[in-house]
Amino acid sequence: MQYDSADSGGLKGMARCGMLRGMYETRVEAEFAAAHFLADYHGKCERLHGHNYRVFAHARGESLDEGGMLIDFGVLKGALRDVCGKLDHSNLNDLDCFRDNPSAERIAEYIFGELGKALPGAPIFAVDVFETPTSRARYRP
Repeated sequence: MQYDSADSGGLKGMARCGMLRGMYETRVEAEFAAAHFLADYHGKCERLHGHNYRVFAHARGESLDEGGMLIDFGVLKGALRDVCGKLDHSNLNDLDCFRDNPSAERIAEYIFGELGKALPGAPIFAVDVFETPTSRARYRP
């Protein structure tokens, strides 16, 4: 059977009626600027340098709340901004949680954990940390 996009009885109609099973995903983003160095790296990144980090927080789930939302964008974005605000304009190496190697991977894991503390039970799926527009690390449990 072929479904035409104009066919209200096709897949679109089935989705509206709750007959299809699927996942909902949302994403919010925030930014922060920070310095760091990688103590166990041999190359230019072992010297103090900085990035304008971009962070994406992803939520995923199979059901929506009474208002038709997986998670309120404002709530998730506010929590992400709070976490990133604690890192903003800092030397990440000064924070005990990074053990002298604040890699993008460890930053993503840290932010994921802090979001979990700020929003217990929220369907956070993954955190992406971009050091540059073309270099990203993702943490997901």
